[in-house]
Amino acid sequence: MINQPPKIIFGRNTAKTFVYPNNCLVITSKGAKKRNWLNYTNLEKSYIFDQVESNPKMITVEKIISEFQSVNFSHIIGIGGGSSLDVAKYVAWKLNKKKILIPTTFGSGSEVTRISVLKVNGKKKSFHNNQLLADISIIDSNFIQDTDECIIKNSAIDACAQCTEAFDSKISNNYTKFFCEKAFDVLENAILNSKYDDLPLGSLYAGLGFGNSSTTLGHALSYVFSNEGISHGNALAFTTTIAHKFNHSKFYARFLNIVTKLNFKKINLKQDIDTAADIILTDRKHLDNNPKPVYKKDIISLLKIINDGVALAL
Repeated sequence: MINQPPKIIFGRNTAKTFVYPNNCLVITSKGAKKRNWLNYTNLEKSYIFDQVESNPKMITVEKIISEFQSVNFSHIIGIGGGSSLDVAKYVAWKLNKKKILIPTTFGSGSEVTRISVLKVNGKKKSFHNNQLLADISIIDSNFIQDTDECIIKNSAIDACAQCTEAFDSKISNNYTKFFCEKAFDVLENAILNSKYDDLPLGSLYAGLGFGNSSTTLGHALSYVFSNEGISHGNALAFTTTIAHKFNHSKFYARFLNIVTKLNFKKINLKQDIDTAADIILTDRKHLDNNPKPVYKKDIISLLKIINDGVALAL
């Protein structure tokens, strides 16, 4: 079965020209007002929650539900990066509201997936449910204008990791492989040739691909780094690279070339590697779909390679 939003709207200025319902709750981050996103989308008169943090916590979801569950509105609109969209999706699911998702960064693919990633008890956890799918996704490439270079590269490598890991996933199929490979071709060209206007399309393809398959070892390894404050994209630059080498992925050399081009800062795990390996082993959603079996000794070896700073060596 293929799962995707029933309505996907793509194109420059589509978020500006779309006619939104009158009674909406907008869920976003503090940067929304600063960047005039609410003015651009004519949503400034809606109910607004603009306190979503990076790597959002379940307590944020609970706060929104507590504050707005008695308010009469028909739709929840998530606008922002993957964090804002993941929170909006989860809140809408729990409050049984319609969902309109508008990404302003392009890499998470959250606008077209049935996945929400939230921190529970200090650790990232991914929730998978068809009720998390958007009713309407609006992908407006205008948002990429004036986006910080660091945000662009972190978002782009996230999309590259998602589509290449999902292509190799044990539960991939012809549909997902088509979108994943197409996504990587578009993303690779956009990154290597600085054609950033193409990133929204590449991210959309990636979301449709991995959202109907699964990311694998690279993402499983990444969360222990993210839990220590390293940005998701920066972590994936190293964890997906080493995972692709471990899995003998056909994308390994091309992915490494992109990571090298984007010049990510080296990462290092602070916690005990043996403890981190035990945590990673509990992530069955990713590890069970990896193309090769993964054992604790493998995880320890891969984490040591990353910590030693040689993960990007051919």
